[in-house]
Amino acid sequence: MFNYLDFEKPVADLEGKILELKKLSENGEAVDVGDEISRLEKRSKDALREAYRALTPWQKVQVARHPDRPHCLDYVRALFTEFTPLAGDRAFGEDNAVIAGFARFNGESVAVLGLEKGNDTQSRLKHNFGSARPEGYRKAVRVMEMADRFGIPVISLVDTAGAYPGIGAEERGQAEAIARSTSACLSLRSPSISLIIGEGGSGGAIAIAVANQVYMLEHSIYSVISPEGAASILWRDTTRSKDAATNMKITAQDLLELKIIDGIIAEPLGGAHRAPEAIIEAAGAQISKGFEELRQGNMDFREQRREKFLAMGRTL
Repeated sequence: MFNYLDFEKPVADLEGKILELKKLSENGEAVDVGDEISRLEKRSKDALREAYRALTPWQKVQVARHPDRPHCLDYVRALFTEFTPLAGDRAFGEDNAVIAGFARFNGESVAVLGLEKGNDTQSRLKHNFGSARPEGYRKAVRVMEMADRFGIPVISLVDTAGAYPGIGAEERGQAEAIARSTSACLSLRSPSISLIIGEGGSGGAIAIAVANQVYMLEHSIYSVISPEGAASILWRDTTRSKDAATNMKITAQDLLELKIIDGIIAEPLGGAHRAPEAIIEAAGAQISKGFEELRQGNMDFREQRREKFLAMGRTL
C-alpha cells in the first residue's frame, strides 16, 4: 500500500476511489467505470499538483524522509556498473551505514560513497537507519585516499539524519572520524560531486559532502541539525519543529539562494518516491554534466573546493 503524507490526503481519497472502481471492473461487475476512472485520475493529478505547488519547509522535511523514496543503494545499482564495495576501517570493524567502493560510471572509474538508510525493517536495522559510526567514516577516508592516489573522481550520495550519537561511537572517536573524513574530502586532488538525495543531517552528512559541486534533489533537506533538535534547543518544545524548519533555511531552494549548493535536480510530480527510475536517471545526467563542467574549467580541484567553502557566508 502506498504511504501517503499528511498533506496528500485529498490525493489519497481520490486514488482510493480509483482503486475501488478498478477492482469492480476486474471483478466483472456489469458497470462501465472507464469514464469515471479517467475523470478521477485527472482530478487526482490536479490535486497532486496543487499539493506540491508550494510546499512548506516542514512538508519538504516529510517528503525527504518518505520511506518509499529511493535510497543510496538504489542509485548505486542503477547508475554504476562493476561496483566493488570495500568493508571495514582496518581498525575496529565494518559499518553498513556507509556504502563505499569503486565502480564505473559511463565507463569511467569512480569512487562511490554513500549513506544508506534501508527500505524495510530488516535493512534499516542492518544499515542503522543511515546513521554512521566512526568506523564508517574511516572506511570512507580509506576509499578517498585510494581515489586521490590514483586520480579517480569521487561521487557521494547523502541521506542521513546525522551521525550515530551512541556512547560506543563517541568512545571510538566519532567527532575525530567526522573531522578526518571532512578533511579527506577537502584534500582530494581529483574532482568530486555530492548529491543530497534525502536528508543531509549535520556533520554526519558533511563528512562526505564537501565536494567541488554539491547538488540537492528538489525536495531534499540539508541542515546543521534536525528541525526537532533545533526546536528542543531553541524553545524546549519539539512541537515547534515546523517553526524551526521554516527558520533554519534547510530547503534546496533556500540553500541555492545562499550559495551553499550548486544546483537543484527537479523531482517528478509528487516527489522522488512516485517515480524512482525518473529521478535516478535525472541524477545520473546531472553528475555527468557536473563532471563535464569541472573538467572544462581546467582547474585545480583542491583549490577550487577550498575557495568554494571559504566563500560561504562572506556575503551574508
